[in-house]
Amino acid sequence: MTLADDRTEILAPAVPPAPVDGPPRPPKPPKLPKTPRPPRRPPRPPVQYAPLTPAQALARSILALVAALILAFVVNLLVIGHVEHFAAQQQLSDAYRAQLQAGTAPVSEGDFNDVLLEDGVPVGVITIPQLGIKEVISEGTSSGVLKSGPGHRRDTVLPGQAGVSVIMGRAAAFGGPFGRLQSLQPGDQFEVRTGQGASMFEVLGVRYAGDPTPPAPVRGESRLILMTARGAPYVPTGVAYIDAKAVDKALPSGARQTTPVTLPPSDKPMATDTTTVWALVFALQFLIAAEIAAVWAFRRVGAQKTWIVFAPVLLLASLFTADQIVRLLPNLL
Repeated sequence: MTLADDRTEILAPAVPPAPVDGPPRPPKPPKLPKTPRPPRRPPRPPVQYAPLTPAQALARSILALVAALILAFVVNLLVIGHVEHFAAQQQLSDAYRAQLQAGTAPVSEGDFNDVLLEDGVPVGVITIPQLGIKEVISEGTSSGVLKSGPGHRRDTVLPGQAGVSVIMGRAAAFGGPFGRLQSLQPGDQFEVRTGQGASMFEVLGVRYAGDPTPPAPVRGESRLILMTARGAPYVPTGVAYIDAKAVDKALPSGARQTTPVTLPPSDKPMATDTTTVWALVFALQFLIAAEIAAVWAFRRVGAQKTWIVFAPVLLLASLFTADQIVRLLPNLL
């Protein structure tokens, strides 16, 4: 082979490989043109509301005020009231412990200096292990006093003393310390400690309105009646009475200045406290004034600044008003 033949072989075009046996591939379909996107809709113009008439604005303000009051009332009764009861019991426990250590705990309706005890002063501690109850007892049984815990009725002797003593407590609101009191069985025992020492009591039974009362205590015997509301929580239908007698010897009775005749009506079972209605009037005036100021600020400076400034004020005014309304509910609620 010559050099020319080599050049011819090198420069010759490459022969394509033989096709593979089988049908030929179909040609690719042509690409379709992209469908054009529809033009965007123009933004809707903002809805224009007709301005409120003075009557409509007043009605809206009144509805907002009523809604705020209802909400504050429910929150106060179901949440804040329980926290308030817990804090009050802590304060009463500290105060009464100090009195016991100093030997100045009251044993009558007067204090160590024979000055008439004020409502809310601690006078004892009741412990019912079966129900997990350990509560400080305050003097008085009005709605305001029973917010802090059980109260001692002024016209009766202190628990453990010769005679009949009455302790009242709430069934549901403000901690509901006596909520499960009706589950006590005859023969159950519990303790009440006063400035004269501890006294053990044995349950005689539970009774309701119309049931026969136990026989009157004999001379020198100590009896105790626990009272609370009967019925569903927050819906009282009557009063439940738990009768008990002291297991130990009765203690000497202290002097009593209040009698069943002079007992204030607000201290009786299922009574309401109307002595602070004046505070409710001022609370409503403050709430209405804050609402009017908030409406004025909303129109002048805008919603954001109004909420920042007036939301805490309206919340405080609503809670204070709701607290005064709660006092008008039955004291055993």
